[in-house]
Amino acid sequence: MNGAQTVIHTLVNAGVDTCFANPGTSEIHLVAALDAVPRMRAILALFEGVATGAADGYGRMADRPAATLLHLGAGLSNGLANLHNAMRARTPVVNVIGDHATYHKQYDAPLESDIEAYARQVSCWVRTARSANALARDTAEAVAAALGPPTGIASLILPADLAWQSSDPPNIPIPRRSRPAAPSSVVDAAAQVLRKNEPCALLLGGSALRGRGINAANRIGQHTGARVLCEPFPARLERGAGIAPIERLAYLSEMAQEQLAGLAHLILVDAKAPVSFFAYPETPSYLVPNGCSVYTLCTPTQDAASALESLAEAAGARQVTAQVQAAQRPDLPTGTLDGDTIGRVVGAMMPAGTIVVDEGITNSVFTPLHTIGSPPHTWLSLTGGAIGQGLPVAIGAAIACPDRKVVVLEGDGSAMYTLQSLWTHARENLDILTVIFSNRSYSILNMELSRAVKGSPGKRALNMFDFSNPTLNFAALARAMGVNAARADTAQDFTRYFSAAMSERGPYLIEAII
Repeated sequence: MNGAQTVIHTLVNAGVDTCFANPGTSEIHLVAALDAVPRMRAILALFEGVATGAADGYGRMADRPAATLLHLGAGLSNGLANLHNAMRARTPVVNVIGDHATYHKQYDAPLESDIEAYARQVSCWVRTARSANALARDTAEAVAAALGPPTGIASLILPADLAWQSSDPPNIPIPRRSRPAAPSSVVDAAAQVLRKNEPCALLLGGSALRGRGINAANRIGQHTGARVLCEPFPARLERGAGIAPIERLAYLSEMAQEQLAGLAHLILVDAKAPVSFFAYPETPSYLVPNGCSVYTLCTPTQDAASALESLAEAAGARQVTAQVQAAQRPDLPTGTLDGDTIGRVVGAMMPAGTIVVDEGITNSVFTPLHTIGSPPHTWLSLTGGAIGQGLPVAIGAAIACPDRKVVVLEGDGSAMYTLQSLWTHARENLDILTVIFSNRSYSILNMELSRAVKGSPGKRALNMFDFSNPTLNFAALARAMGVNAARADTAQDFTRYFSAAMSERGPYLIEAII
């Protein structure tokens, strides 16, 4: 057995049986090893940012890592933006990054780079393999690091000569560590804060935003009067009928300050204290009100759901029943097609179990309002702010959950970053509907320009965020990559195409002209 086969055998033995790959010459022996390890499903991406984004979507939905296979430092750097998003989501990912053979590095070949330096920017664990006989242990430790707790990105750098050398067999066990409970002293301290009957809020993030955690927080809020909020861009949020609704903290700092105004206490549950996404003149970066005390109920290393259930008991809410969201659907709209009418169609027609991947930026803000009473579904957000996430994340989510429909809400500007994803949608016949909000501009940046600059911006400035010349045709681009597509410019047209996509399996794209 050679080193490449050892790596892949060790991955699948540890439960990492899916690999999103964009390999090159340095990874050829890993590619060849796929024939010897059929349990590994390898999925080709035409750009490294697609591979890393797909691994993010897979890890969020599977609660275990996928692997990526990347080509040297250049390939890793192409995938860094979506690894940044995965890092912010605390998604488990195992990167396998090929490197030049150990004896070749001294010659400073054109693709030579400091791969470890690149990887450290987004990884909780980085190692360059030094021996073929240590590859089984290296790979096992990479998986263990990704699984945590806390979960994160592990990057194993594999020199080419170690991949073709003989290697010890892959018989290394993977240590499994469960999330510990929050200390009872911390739970009791939080309960004392709630008993003060002073303005208080719980801010939920990360693993707290599953059904158990949300419902426990709702019970606490009902009994104590504390508000229950969630972070602005949750990695994975369970919502819909039968789940307690939760208020999301706003993206705009002014709106978030209004939501938090008057609080005396803020209890963090697998979340960070809120800060402004960007700095603005005469606007605070730290959004916690002056004089508000901040407490941490549990960290990312701990079991958030059990911490909230323990807090509910300690606060006297044992007998309280969570107020869950009633089932309700919006009426189907007619007339003008815009973000609001699109949200109404999605809310009216998406099936139970839908996974919504939200990178609609400004145009998808209405959709959460119209889907709150839709059948139970999962919402995946743009956690790190690096656009080009939605189409790749949908790949991973669809592969992790093949029996669930995936709906991508995608801005046209963001889509162009990783449009190659559509080719993989088609190649793997994934059950993904992509909705492109085609307004032919970076609308979010137009909004930011108006906020940052006094007076009306000029034509040259506005031109930097406009891409109507030439106009993109996403339906044609999708068809060129094997995805059936249609263009809609009325609510009725959009409803017809959306209904057809919900009734059939396979990839589809609707370009919504708004």
